[in-house]
Amino acid sequence: MLSVGLVAIDATILATAVPSVVEDLGGFSQFPWLFSVYLLAQAISVPLYGKFADIVGRKPIMLIGIALFLLGSVLCGAAWSMLSLIVFRAVQGLGAGAVLPMSMTIIGDLYTVSERSKVQGYVASVWGASSVVGPTLGGVFSDYLSWRWIFFVNVPIGLAASVMLVRRFREDVTRRHHTIDYAGALLLAVGGSLLILGLLEGGVEWAWDSATGVTVLAAAVVLLLAFVLVERRAAEPILPLWVFQRRVLVGANASSLVVGVLLIGLTSYVPLYAQGVLGTNALVAGFAVAAMTLGWPVSAALAGRFYLRIGFRDTAFMGSAFVVVGAAVLLLVGQDSSIWHLAAGCFVVGIGLGFIASPVLVAAQSSVDWTTRGVVTGTNMFGRSVGSALGIAVFGAIANAAVSARVGGSHPDLEHLAGSVLAPSIHEVYVGAAVAAVVMIAAIAIIPRHVDTTD
Repeated sequence: MLSVGLVAIDATILATAVPSVVEDLGGFSQFPWLFSVYLLAQAISVPLYGKFADIVGRKPIMLIGIALFLLGSVLCGAAWSMLSLIVFRAVQGLGAGAVLPMSMTIIGDLYTVSERSKVQGYVASVWGASSVVGPTLGGVFSDYLSWRWIFFVNVPIGLAASVMLVRRFREDVTRRHHTIDYAGALLLAVGGSLLILGLLEGGVEWAWDSATGVTVLAAAVVLLLAFVLVERRAAEPILPLWVFQRRVLVGANASSLVVGVLLIGLTSYVPLYAQGVLGTNALVAGFAVAAMTLGWPVSAALAGRFYLRIGFRDTAFMGSAFVVVGAAVLLLVGQDSSIWHLAAGCFVVGIGLGFIASPVLVAAQSSVDWTTRGVVTGTNMFGRSVGSALGIAVFGAIANAAVSARVGGSHPDLEHLAGSVLAPSIHEVYVGAAVAAVVMIAAIAIIPRHVDTTD
């Protein structure tokens, strides 16, 4: 929980401090890269860490992740320019790429299926608390101390987590000779990076149909196809292809991808709607998103009671019903609605996501043994990262196209639009979220009704 707290607080603490960072370092046009490069480094390193954890054990990978995250934090706090801060955020992202999957994998190792949901509820509660604590600390540090403390505050938390892991966590790892799939790791890292980079920056840094946009995505496809060919022949593939052949894993990973799409869609556009249309301040807008992250741990903690009785798939189906209802509530939000209406929709969606994310991950982890649980967990979380990047691309395209149709501009600035234009444009994003909620049902349906577990 301490380790996850590092990443969870960092996910929200920087947003409120961006104005102070830009005022001090400059580089306003570059600041979106503070978030993009972090997500990119985190996403692409997750499946690699998962594989290495199955080789050398979870503990060393987790400690490496914490060390990288703390190193990146200290360097970020000492950054002298926007460019240096962006580079150091990439180091942080590489650390976060180990911390999150290792936390979930360790839970899968230590606890039975019946115990796992409750423990994951505890971990999910860290995200709920961080959604409140993060923005608050970011504002306090920016206003009364220095924005640099938003990074330095990670040091005592990370050190405490490391000490506890070193002293308390024991694992038995069978030592044997392994063949490292260097070619596969390189192709996955570069190809995956280009894919996520193309999704994140398409329509932002460059047009989708520009030479850069087409080249980046085409190169990603070629490298990932080469990766598949290499993995088919590798003695110990970095990402075994059977992960994409078993129904339980395919369904779990597809569900995780859609969770990522919904998460990024709501966290990106709900605050914009609250401020630009409903006229709230940033703090109140953050509350609306926090409602989603508060609903999630509640249902994640309860999910175990349901999947032990009705199974993983039916519990996730129940969650998808909540997501559909929450999306419908958001579709009914208008310019005269209250912030409570917006928050209610987010809260219901959060409950649904908790009933989905926890069971599908436990189903995936429980279908394999220790030797492959790391790569299975990493693949599931990689799916969520790809979903976030895909969500940024799709929802950004929807919002920009909707605004362009109303104001006639090819590159509208969403931050400075009148509420009368912003409201119907973001409403179309909510329509996209509702479609994603329906797609979620199809993804869950892939998971077999009965999952054979190794526990």
